[in-house]
Amino acid sequence: MVSSSSSFLLLLVVGITCTQNRSLFVNGDIDLIQKTCKTTKFYDLCISSLQSDSTSSEADTKGLAIIMAKVAVANATNTNSYLSSNLLVKNTNDNLKKALKQCADKYSAAGMALQNSVQDLTSEFYDYAYMHVMAAADYANACHNGFKRYPRLVYPPEIAAREEGLKRICDVVMGIIDALAN
Repeated sequence: MVSSSSSFLLLLVVGITCTQNRSLFVNGDIDLIQKTCKTTKFYDLCISSLQSDSTSSEADTKGLAIIMAKVAVANATNTNSYLSSNLLVKNTNDNLKKALKQCADKYSAAGMALQNSVQDLTSEFYDYAYMHVMAAADYANACHNGFKRYPRLVYPPEIAAREEGLKRICDVVMGIIDALAN
């Protein structure tokens, strides 16, 4: 059995090693990531997203834009799956089912637009990439607007949070694309 003083010593050595070698926790060129994220509206979201991807360590600014676009694809795909599998099956209100189906379709279209933006970024067609990311954010907004067609329906807070999340991620991607285009 390990004594408490041995455990403390082990934790102290690991702690000192980790503080001296930040690369154990931070993936990527932190200076490039910080500089890139400063060009966006949501710095903290940008930093956390890019640092959580191991490929950021070798990425240039275009690569960071691609990583963020892929984060957006994953978000839209996840929301589409959430709407399709959880909400569509569980609800009995026909108007709610219609609204949720329309939302699932919008998030599917957002995912496709974002996949197109990844291809555009790879090909350095930044204007088209920006346009596709803008469209993806608008698809999320169209989901919200779809609920307004049914006066008695309340826009679910979970979907509202997902909408806001995708819009913020899209804003980050557009900020990076703006930096690339300049």
